[in-house]
Amino acid sequence: MSPTPWWTPARHADRRPALLARARLQAALRGWFTGQDFLEVDPVALQVSPGNEAHLHAFATQAIGNDGQPMTMYLHTSPEFAMKKLLTAGEERIFAFAHVWRNRERGALHSPEFTMLEWYRAGEDYTVLMEDCAAMLRLAAEAAGVTTLQYRGITCDPFAAPERLSVAEAFQRYAGIDLLATCDGAETDAEALRTQARAAGIKTRDDDTWSFLLSKILVEKVEPHLGHGRATILDRYPTAEAALARRCADDARVAERFEIYACGVELANGFGELTDPAEQRRRFEAEMDEKQDIYGERYPLDEDFLAALAFMPPASGIALGFDRLVMLATHAPRIDDVIWTPVAGD
Repeated sequence: MSPTPWWTPARHADRRPALLARARLQAALRGWFTGQDFLEVDPVALQVSPGNEAHLHAFATQAIGNDGQPMTMYLHTSPEFAMKKLLTAGEERIFAFAHVWRNRERGALHSPEFTMLEWYRAGEDYTVLMEDCAAMLRLAAEAAGVTTLQYRGITCDPFAAPERLSVAEAFQRYAGIDLLATCDGAETDAEALRTQARAAGIKTRDDDTWSFLLSKILVEKVEPHLGHGRATILDRYPTAEAALARRCADDARVAERFEIYACGVELANGFGELTDPAEQRRRFEAEMDEKQDIYGERYPLDEDFLAALAFMPPASGIALGFDRLVMLATHAPRIDDVIWTPVAGD
């Protein structure tokens, strides 16, 4: 039996309390940003490059010029490139509630189209973003009128100070894996990580890449433990998994990248932003080489972005899944429950 369509009055009445909480939270966040002297911006979604991460999949389209000739363009997977160009143009604190599109993603926590809350602070350290996220967890609970965030029976106190641990610490704690022994900057050793993964009881294939293995270990062994009782900040990602982040000053093997988790759910991904265009190009090309090897396709580089990056000021930036935050605050089981008009299909 097919589910009742979201647009029927009875189904909408069931969904409406969560949607009203969504509206309250969005208004509260806009007020919070205004109080922090941020400017709301509205980046366009149609781009020459959707982003250059190996495992992100975009929606492509054809833009027909006045001469009738087609040009392949993409719906962005993040407003990042456009917003960094605004930093180069002179803006210092900006945020956006941006609709973004990611293909091959559908499930309880994934929608092909969703709302990303993204913000940047020029001249500020990336650790300030961690404080921003803690404030937003509190705002989410207050907007929904709850004292805990919840997903699939796991709860998180949004008013408690988040736990902070490095990716290497998390891999050692939850999987017994010495991650940094398998990577050195951009250089990685898939065989060394595969050996440790198999010892930890994780099924692997001989052709699995280092990046794929890291993701598999993270999903199977680490993420289920994060954000229980209080939020977890997973910090200092290996440089090979931080294509848009600066290397840490004290250890070039890791970068200024963190993610925040609540109730075992990833909510946000933050960076101390890389501003070296040559290094950025090298990382993008490596990501696209991996995409070509695994999926048989690659996306073009945004040359305009790389040109702007040479003049971008030092900055920190972060993307937060707004729909997921609403889910946890309203205790909704599926992302479609908190999207006003869900994407059609299963």
